[in-house]
Amino acid sequence: MRYRRFGRTGWNVSEIGYGMWGMGGWTGSDDKESLDSLQRAIDLGCNFFDTAWAYGDGHSEHLLGKTLRANHSNSAAGGPDKTLYVATKVPPKNRRWPSRPEYSLDDSYPPDYIFEYVDKSLKNLGVDTLDLIQLHTWEDGWLDDDRISRAIEKLRDSGKVSAVGLSLNRWEPANGIRAVRTGRVDAVQVIYNIFDQNPEDELFPACREKDVAVIARVPFDEGSLTGTLTLDSKWPTSDWRSTYFVPENLKASAERANALKPLLSDGMTMPEMALRFILNNPDAHTIIPGMRKRKNVEANLAASDKGPLPDTLHEQLRPHRWVRTPTKWSQ
Repeated sequence: MRYRRFGRTGWNVSEIGYGMWGMGGWTGSDDKESLDSLQRAIDLGCNFFDTAWAYGDGHSEHLLGKTLRANHSNSAAGGPDKTLYVATKVPPKNRRWPSRPEYSLDDSYPPDYIFEYVDKSLKNLGVDTLDLIQLHTWEDGWLDDDRISRAIEKLRDSGKVSAVGLSLNRWEPANGIRAVRTGRVDAVQVIYNIFDQNPEDELFPACREKDVAVIARVPFDEGSLTGTLTLDSKWPTSDWRSTYFVPENLKASAERANALKPLLSDGMTMPEMALRFILNNPDAHTIIPGMRKRKNVEANLAASDKGPLPDTLHEQLRPHRWVRTPTKWSQ
């Protein structure tokens, strides 16, 4: 496992982090398997874990808390001392993903509400301080309300959080640049993958300028870049993916993913190619694939050992950029 400096926090975080949404209640998730996978990731060098209160109404946070305590006990008993970084998120008060320009700060993140959920997450995780707290949705227009800037500073002064970040809406990487340029946020989480290369245009340069850390989420494009998506793929109605992969999106995603398969060679898998594509960009400080099974943990974390893609393959993938705009199903 290789590590990268996480912006101005100075933390050295694993290039491959751990996305924990799936273990909050997706179809097929199993707590015992999730805990085993989390521990396997730590044993292989992963030290950055991204969760959220909304992932099972705190369930994912509880699982991570168990893992943190287990590793703390091991250290106290003379085992290796491991620094593990925890990132979680405050859900929008109106429970609307993504945010919309018409939503006010009071609709989504009134200051007292932010502190209420910071306390909930601290309790769920069983820690005194959150390494990184993120707002789970964002609108740059909220900066017009001075209360958000004051709330961020109050959070830092409280000692309950070490760093503050934003999770940007799907396919809206520019809707966060203003926040980055204020210098008030320490990290942004954004969709970045073979298809979604748009953050490179404006967001990443702004983050470099302000030394803001970048968390690359959805490296597999919600599953299309695993190479397993087909026109016959189906999920239970209770599974989020059943509302995201509507026929229009399923067809387009499967076709674009299939167009990448001829580029695979030397035993490389689609997930490996997807992760290593992101590793080519030093602006991405950690990648957080969703993982629930030990075999996926082992395969995904191995991408760091293999390093970025060869320049030739990386350049062949660049034209597969897919410019998308939010729709009623993009969530």
